Amino acid sequence: MTRAADPQIGFADWEFKQQQIFLEPLLQGIAAFLDEHDEMIETVRRDLERGLKNPATGRSGLTPPQVLRSLILMRVKNWHYRELRERIADGYTLRCFTDFLSRPVPKHDAFNRAFNRLTPETLQTVNTLVVQAAVDLGLEDGQKLRVDTTVVQTDIHHPTDNTLLWDTVRVITRGVRRLSQAIRRGVQGFRNRTRAARRRMLKIQRMTAKDRHHHQAQTYRELIEITEQVVDGARQVLRRTRAARGKDPIAALALGELRTEIADYCQLGDRVIDQARRRVLEGEQVPTAEKIYSIFEPHTDLIKRGKVLTPVEFGHKVFLAESEQGLITQYEVLTGNPSDEDHVEPSLDRHRATFGRAPDLYGSDRGFYSESNVKACRDEGVTIVCIPQRGGKKTSKRDAYEKSAAFKRGQRFRAGIEGRISVLFRGRGMKRCLAEGRERFELLVGAAVLANNLLRIAALLMTRAPRRRRAA
Repeated sequence: MTRAADPQIGFADWEFKQQQIFLEPLLQGIAAFLDEHDEMIETVRRDLERGLKNPATGRSGLTPPQVLRSLILMRVKNWHYRELRERIADGYTLRCFTDFLSRPVPKHDAFNRAFNRLTPETLQTVNTLVVQAAVDLGLEDGQKLRVDTTVVQTDIHHPTDNTLLWDTVRVITRGVRRLSQAIRRGVQGFRNRTRAARRRMLKIQRMTAKDRHHHQAQTYRELIEITEQVVDGARQVLRRTRAARGKDPIAALALGELRTEIADYCQLGDRVIDQARRRVLEGEQVPTAEKIYSIFEPHTDLIKRGKVLTPVEFGHKVFLAESEQGLITQYEVLTGNPSDEDHVEPSLDRHRATFGRAPDLYGSDRGFYSESNVKACRDEGVTIVCIPQRGGKKTSKRDAYEKSAAFKRGQRFRAGIEGRISVLFRGRGMKRCLAEGRERFELLVGAAVLANNLLRIAALLMTRAPRRRRAA
């Protein structure tokens, strides 16, 4: 996967350097910053070498600098894997930034495999090192902090009980068909029920409100029965083909993965069947913690934030804390839909660990308000606690405080994090995670935050240099 030694520069690269071909200023600033902080590369190297007996031998792969810089470039430009590969291969400046120079650029799937070897903890560590480096350079002093939460969507369709049952039938049937093609004698005794399931799913979709009142239960009962037959049939196939052999060596290697995939979808199908029976046939209100919203992304949470345009969102809630200079000093992918007010005290503790002191101003929206949170901020030494009161009648003292000039300035500062979230969504690809699994979801969030922080540091270093030259 990787080699420990850095490859030697070639004659073609030397010629390009003599011609003084440079990167665009922001990418040049990021590259210079990464060159001065090798500890970030070492954290990536440990992930790439995990599980390898001897990383220094074998076929040459992507080096840690290439992996980290390519990941940053992908999020800075918001490209997909194929475009990333094409852009790097097509231009020498991006080859310089990603450390490929004149060497061959691998296919897009090599980048995918390399990025997937990284862990969310590694990107969290790299982000911490980046923020600490900015503090050491004097780019950020931690006097102000603004926090907010947002929702990053998972790549699923809007879940309904009938579409979840239909997904279960078609995916398990497809898996059994692939298993039948991989083994020598095929699969016998499995009945394909996709047409029947699809008919009933579409029938439920086309029902009016009056039709649902009279005919929905019976159609759902038939669809649930079909799904149960498919799940049971798939399990019987797995038992009968336990000792089956593949048609060829390649098919034999894929058998284990296919069997595991079918078994996993059968378990998810049991949850979907139980959920549909309880909700539709028995009229039970299933707790949110027991619900499943997708068999492809079972980790998806249902988030209700009281938004008029998006009353219900499917994905994960993400906590963000931003400093005065636009650096995201804290981020966390949350489980479920916890209240915003639970994050005030932990964010103060993390801020103190990074900067050695509490912020002078702490800004958030009214969702973070509670008497205990205001008191905790005061006890930590926060001078301006800019959290508007949520509900209830305000006392005259509280009303006067929220109308003061300092509080209003703090709220204007707090509004800046809404713009930062918009930049992460539109410019860094954090609106919707197209990758599969909770771990890769957290990787996307961490990579988007890392790209944002490096861009901000590069911009701050660019504005600092002319000032120093003018002073001299």
